[in-house]
Amino acid sequence: MSRQGLAPHPATRWVIGIVIVGLFAIPIVSMAEYTLRDLDGHSLTHWASLFDPANAAKYRPIWVGLGNSIVLAIVTVAIVLFLLAPTMVLVALRFPALRRPFEFLVLLPITIPAIVLVVGLAPIYLVIGRTFGTGVWTLAFAYGITVLPFAYRSIQASMEATDVRTLAEAARSLGASWPTVLLRVLAPNLRPGLIAASLISVAVVLGEYTIASLLNRQNLQTALVVVGKQDPYASVILSLLALVFAFVLLLVIGRAGRGPTRRHAASRHSSKEARP
Repeated sequence: MSRQGLAPHPATRWVIGIVIVGLFAIPIVSMAEYTLRDLDGHSLTHWASLFDPANAAKYRPIWVGLGNSIVLAIVTVAIVLFLLAPTMVLVALRFPALRRPFEFLVLLPITIPAIVLVVGLAPIYLVIGRTFGTGVWTLAFAYGITVLPFAYRSIQASMEATDVRTLAEAARSLGASWPTVLLRVLAPNLRPGLIAASLISVAVVLGEYTIASLLNRQNLQTALVVVGKQDPYASVILSLLALVFAFVLLLVIGRAGRGPTRRHAASRHSSKEARP
């Protein structure tokens, strides 16, 4: 049976798409409608009060948590770009036999519940606290482990679409140093995967609650829980904004993944047309 024969009918695809969009849209629209409620009906009173300077002290934990989450996102992305990605290139070029064991170790955190991960990390964080202090940025070490499976898949997809070994050997044969090979030869070719891994890491860090709560650190999600006990409208508004930010990130990831491919296909098409 041909592949076209197995494809669903266009009407079936539309029905599936409408059902999926509805499943996502109903809770989001309900959240938006809830934030607009007041005693007289609907208004933007709760949205305006969130940015009112008179309520700065009331909502201060949210801004502190948001700042901490941004710091954690930056450190976590740095771990992905400067530790995970070079290690993956090293394994692909010098130790290909270790690829499967390395992949198993990197994907392992996705099978471990966050509560179990925290129990294992608690003694380690006692040492980290004595060595580096108890600053919130140290939580990025745990987040670096949490995002490993997602970042690995994104970068690995770009590596499989690129002949990393040939590019590296060609650059080395022309006299390029290893830092030059990584930064000026491989990184531009792996750009879609690196961007996707970074944005997914940011989304995971901004939405993480369990590890921060159990390790007594304050981030955006723990702050939302604290403020939500006093003002449920504020927590719903910020949760809604976080969802919108996550959708924007997904759109950016999709665009980053399609852009170079389309440009490459266009250049190939134009080069074919230029041939006699």
